Amino acid sequence: MAARAPGGDNAVVPKLTDDQVSGALAGLPGWEREGDMIVKTFELATFPAAIEFVVVIADRAEAENHHPDIDIRWRRVRIALTTHDDGGLSEKDVALAGEIEARAGAYS
Repeated sequence: MAARAPGGDNAVVPKLTDDQVSGALAGLPGWEREGDMIVKTFELATFPAAIEFVVVIADRAEAENHHPDIDIRWRRVRIALTTHDDGGLSEKDVALAGEIEARAGAYS
């Protein structure tokens, strides 16, 4: 099965193959695969910076209707992405990981 597209669209987003996931991770420094998730832990400059970073991620995730699992431990923020609707990884996960990566530097 494939995941639903964002915004309630009935189009589907196909799950990535193992090779596609490996290829995508090559372009996402520090991201690793854990089962049906891609994960990364960011260490931010301060606890308030970590919270601001999470708010930015939350706003973007809400806009895309694609919500990561987020764990905050003082200055460390662990992000886990998977396409929950289908129990696997899709291009939506890779795209959001890239957006998160691009924003992380502003809070380090």
